[in-house]
Amino acid sequence: MASSTRLAAILKAVMHGQPNALNDSHYPSWHLAPVTGLLNDPNGFIHFAGRYHLFYQWNALGCQHQHKCWGHWSSEDLLHWQHEPIALMPDDDYDRSGCYSGSAVDNAGVLTLIYTGNVKFEDGSRTAWQCLAVQNSTGGFDKLGPALALPAGYTGHVRDPKVWRHGEHWYMVLGAQDQQFQGKVLLLRSENLHDWQNLGEIAGSGLGGLGQAGYMWECPDMFSLGDRNWLICCPQGIAREEKRFLNTHASAWISGELDYETASFRHGAFHELDAGFEFYAPQTTLTADGRRLLVGWMGVPDGEEMCQPTVSNGWIHQMTCLRELSARDGKLYQQPVAELQTLRAEEKVYHGSADNAPVLEAQRLELLLECQGDITLNFADNVILQWHQHELRLARRSLKTGEWLYRYWVGAANRLQILCDHSSVEIFINDGEGVMSSRYFPPHPAQLTLIGRAEVQARYWSLRHCMVE
Repeated sequence: MASSTRLAAILKAVMHGQPNALNDSHYPSWHLAPVTGLLNDPNGFIHFAGRYHLFYQWNALGCQHQHKCWGHWSSEDLLHWQHEPIALMPDDDYDRSGCYSGSAVDNAGVLTLIYTGNVKFEDGSRTAWQCLAVQNSTGGFDKLGPALALPAGYTGHVRDPKVWRHGEHWYMVLGAQDQQFQGKVLLLRSENLHDWQNLGEIAGSGLGGLGQAGYMWECPDMFSLGDRNWLICCPQGIAREEKRFLNTHASAWISGELDYETASFRHGAFHELDAGFEFYAPQTTLTADGRRLLVGWMGVPDGEEMCQPTVSNGWIHQMTCLRELSARDGKLYQQPVAELQTLRAEEKVYHGSADNAPVLEAQRLELLLECQGDITLNFADNVILQWHQHELRLARRSLKTGEWLYRYWVGAANRLQILCDHSSVEIFINDGEGVMSSRYFPPHPAQLTLIGRAEVQARYWSLRHCMVE
């Protein structure tokens, strides 16, 4: 499809679809979401020339995983976002099956995108190119074409470049699948972003003591925090455990020491990044003041996504809230970015038994809750959190079968921070030691009810609308 024809189809889809999305009672009031169609992975998250830029996988033409473009938002304050011109469309031979995920860098004052050009063939096979694009004077992007072909020894599943500068070189981590169908993360190096040297595998299935750990590692993101290097990734095909890695596909982190000279990464064990029902493809960036932020897709591929009721209104999925990362005692902590506190309305407090607590309006809510006993939090009879002394159990009905499904966070939780929007709940445990992120689709106005005899201390706020301009 020619660029002009595709752009005309997207414009028509937005004009017809946006009113339906905005009138949907489940459309978020302060999370980022598509104006119509499908949203998935965050891409190109960066602070550049005084503004934050967040790109995203977008199919404006429907709710299926097809026709992937890069949408584009920007913001000065991480709170108020505005739409920018579509950054990338799949209109060249090297990306004709989709402009897949990637990252952004400041290359000597030029905002530069590095993304995967996906190409599928009629026989079912595929290949992938890692491609470049640079911002032009109108705010759009000019493609420079492929910078890296499919590396030898890997299937066509090679994608999602995350690029950063270290010393005199650019480095890239790249998700890959080897010829034995094992997931890997590759480390590459370049002097100019155009010519890349593959330094080898630094993590993956069968490496670093992990054993069998999946058939494809997507969306790698490597960064320094504290005195460690951290690798976030989405290892597809890891074994489900009794209370971990229960989603169709998982997001995880490992930490250790990356040796740039030997291209080796000595790391520890796998840890689940988010224990809720919907979280995938996270990406991080540095703020202007040096904080490491993360945003994720509040969705999971190949799950029950097409059963979500928003599909009937022509849109699907949203981003998580923005989160600040910190390292404490060898663990990766996530907390809602401080800027979100600006959305708080009047503070209210409660101290007493859970049974006697006021019923809270849950469409736009922030709740800080402390408790020493067992209680239950009931979100509009759609999501139920049982808070036990040594475990949290989150329950939600299957959108396909109606049966109750469960997710767990194991440990002693003494403090929760809960953020609600019209169709999402994000539960931060012990100031970010754990997180459980989930979509849900309650009748509105949705309410949160606390149940139990235990004493609770609660501070809570209604959150103001904050829509994209």
